[in-house]
Amino acid sequence: MDRDTVEPTVDTMPGERAKRWADYHHRYAAPSTYVYEFVWDTQADAVGPFCTDVDGNVLLDFTSHVAAAPLGYNNPTLREKLAEFDLVDPLKIAGQDFYVSGGWPPEDPEFPGPTQLMDRLVAMTDHYGMDRVFLSNSGAEAVENAIKICYASGGHRAFTFEGAFHGRTLGALSLNRSKAVHRTGYPEIPGVISVPYPSSVETYENRWLTDGPGGNVVADRLHPDRGVIDPDEVAYLILEPIQGEGGYRVSHPEFARDLEDLRERYDLRIVADEIQSGLGRTGELWAVDDLELTPDVIAAGKGLRVGATISRSEIFPEETSRISSTWGAGDAIAAMQGALTIDVIHEDDLLANVRERGDQLRRRLETADLPGAVDVRGKGLMLAVEFDTTERREDVVEVALERGLLTIGCGYKSLRLLPPLDVTEREIDLGVELLIEAVESVAARSRSV
Repeated sequence: MDRDTVEPTVDTMPGERAKRWADYHHRYAAPSTYVYEFVWDTQADAVGPFCTDVDGNVLLDFTSHVAAAPLGYNNPTLREKLAEFDLVDPLKIAGQDFYVSGGWPPEDPEFPGPTQLMDRLVAMTDHYGMDRVFLSNSGAEAVENAIKICYASGGHRAFTFEGAFHGRTLGALSLNRSKAVHRTGYPEIPGVISVPYPSSVETYENRWLTDGPGGNVVADRLHPDRGVIDPDEVAYLILEPIQGEGGYRVSHPEFARDLEDLRERYDLRIVADEIQSGLGRTGELWAVDDLELTPDVIAAGKGLRVGATISRSEIFPEETSRISSTWGAGDAIAAMQGALTIDVIHEDDLLANVRERGDQLRRRLETADLPGAVDVRGKGLMLAVEFDTTERREDVVEVALERGLLTIGCGYKSLRLLPPLDVTEREIDLGVELLIEAVESVAARSRSV
């Protein structure tokens, strides 16, 4: 497969093999969120955003596995390094009881592992004074440990935001405010307070700002004379710099300054959930880097291939048994992939590419006059198109798939686009043309009914 010339080619989606595979899978799999019957053939050609399914269809993947494959398929730098590594058993060890080496010296071994990944993450967060990392298996675990270390530092209350999604462990679920189905019937951590997420001028001015003593909904509640919450009781405030599952909503710029003021005034700990938005996705290493806000904890995952809770020494508990995990720092391959992904982002100057290609994608979408589209938003290569109805969004996802473009929904009626960080100009144009065709086809079908 030649990345410079390949184009999507589709016979039928889903094909007979994909249907059979999905049917067999669901004989055993518990009910969960499967968007459509796309079955990637790991043994067939794939490169960059292009992949092949079990029926031989070639698809353009603009989901990057929901940001979990930031370099797309078969990135040559990753493949070459992994090919040199002799597979051993066990590849996963009890990584917070033992250590694992990929060569010598520890500062620069032949094959980076958990230790070197943590080194890179500290370097990526040094501007926030962060100097410690706790590795886990997933983004949800990264959030879970972020809230645990904040509780351990003091306080029993927390602020979360409308539209938030932070994971599916019970602690993280207690912070979710995007869809009721995520939380209904499950026990919740007490003391979690929901406040508006100001993603527009209207929301910021009418729902976040107030005439109260503090001037905004959080400051009002924490005000020393007229507030209803003792600031010392608040363990943390958690936010996504750009909401993911909630609809790719970008916060109003003044909102970050308001939070920074609250952080300084009340020593309020800020947790930035960067699981989907981090690792270069927005054109910065972390989406919070684009805000005038100092996080105290960063939770990372997805594209990092492992979960990571990053913070400062004074926030992490001193007791060694307060946080731990059998597999947390013990997946040699995943840690290597995470470290090498960071290296590729730096060495290939992918942040610049994300900004350039993100601008190209946004311009194309904004000038396309897409029937039924009401908004285009996001940053870098984390963009969404919002439609007038959920039904139209769902139809566009389906018809785009039939044309060979993989997309995925978010929020209630938005479609998200997450090309790989090294996406090319040609690939952006291909994707936009396929999306335009899909949107226009859905509109024409609606008019004919």
